[in-house]
Amino acid sequence: MTNHVKQLILSSGFVFDYSHLVGEGKVSDEDIMALTQRLTEAHSAVTQLRLTGEVRGHLSKDGEREKVLFTELPYVAEGHLNSPASLARLKEFGQSLRYHTDAVISFGIGGSYLGNKVLFDVHCGDFWNSSAKRRQGYPKLYFSGNNIDPQRTTELIAQITEEAEAKTASGGLYKVLLIVMSKSGSTLDTMSNFLVAYDALQGNKQIELKVVAVTDPAEGEKATLLHQLAVKSGWELFSIPDGIGGRFSVFSEVGLVTAACIGFDMEGFLQGAKDMDEVCQTDCLTQNPAMLNAALKYLAAEKHGRHIEVFMPYADYLKSTAEWYIQLLAESLGKRVSREGQTVHYGRTPIVAVGTTDMHSQTQQHQEGALDKVVQFVEVKEWQTDAIIPDVFPSAAKLKDMAGFSMSSALHAALESNAEALAKAGRFSARFELPKLTAYHLGELLYLLALSVAYEGELANVDAFDQPGVESYKRILGPKLQNIKNRQ
Repeated sequence: MTNHVKQLILSSGFVFDYSHLVGEGKVSDEDIMALTQRLTEAHSAVTQLRLTGEVRGHLSKDGEREKVLFTELPYVAEGHLNSPASLARLKEFGQSLRYHTDAVISFGIGGSYLGNKVLFDVHCGDFWNSSAKRRQGYPKLYFSGNNIDPQRTTELIAQITEEAEAKTASGGLYKVLLIVMSKSGSTLDTMSNFLVAYDALQGNKQIELKVVAVTDPAEGEKATLLHQLAVKSGWELFSIPDGIGGRFSVFSEVGLVTAACIGFDMEGFLQGAKDMDEVCQTDCLTQNPAMLNAALKYLAAEKHGRHIEVFMPYADYLKSTAEWYIQLLAESLGKRVSREGQTVHYGRTPIVAVGTTDMHSQTQQHQEGALDKVVQFVEVKEWQTDAIIPDVFPSAAKLKDMAGFSMSSALHAALESNAEALAKAGRFSARFELPKLTAYHLGELLYLLALSVAYEGELANVDAFDQPGVESYKRILGPKLQNIKNRQ
């Protein structure tokens, strides 16, 4: 490979530019050739995953064999986790909220928060809750349950109470829906916030309160605590299906419930994921973006010591996508042991950055700090809205120099300048380009990243679908909480 432009361009217009990952001083032809057999094996394993849900050696947290089913989610069909009937029900649920519900509070943590926040940010932006015109009858939406923070929880309850008082003053009850997401119903972060909010709001005579539960669908003896509580209380239920880890759940009802609440294009989102999955079924490395991304990042780490990945979208409303990716990469690939039980301590440390914001904070480290990073840029090619920088103060030469071109072209120039400077300093970077910031292209991006960790798990010989480190702290936390309770 040379330092010429290296791009994989999909028919949708999605671009993976890896020019600054390969070439002299970076990932070489020899590095890739040496990986050929393992790439063949990795692709076979991912194909097996797609066809059967089977992952070699994968066990649930209870030590039982468990299928991995996230690759089924983009395919809407009868008998699948996402079916025509389930999507129709979600859309009907969303429509039932329009002009009938004032506010929704979504309680979740991990994938039940991060993925939902991505959909909200891309579709709604910062000003959704303050603009009735923007919402077009859909409710305000707040997030909670993603930290055990007493101040924010108290302030959220106060905010809802104030909104209820304002509506009551003009006549009518304030209608609030609580969506509580937990596979078990015993997730401390989520349930503590939910219980505090439920207790405070259900006793308020100015509020009409309803609850929806998103949990394990098992019934009877296998029903989870939250499922039992929902049935007993008459709450509507949506599913966190078996085989779908939280970090992959944005494509399931976990994420689509939030999508329904805001009128997000669910079909377009899943179609983007489906089209990306179909592209990634080829065994040709340079035509399969998920396998190519995984291979280059793996080689950058193992051959060149790039053990940190800076995920840097050049868009404010994609910051939450970077935060979602943090969980995906950290939980999937940050593993102490290989499948055979050998200590490997594998995985890149993920870092969130936003362009151009963090060009003024982190870029000094990226440019001149330790040679241990890959910077992954994400760019939007065509913005839904744009603005020309005006020549408002012609007597100010520095400001005049800024005038006359669009904000989007300035943003693009900043990204290119950053990438070029990094490359000249021997730094590694790559770029994903989305033609537009739409549900479809978001589906492409998120699914590419999800499938990439499946490939890299195979290359690194670690289980990309368990999370034993998370379970370790939970085993310590339980007794500590009980001790606190006993002392009070």
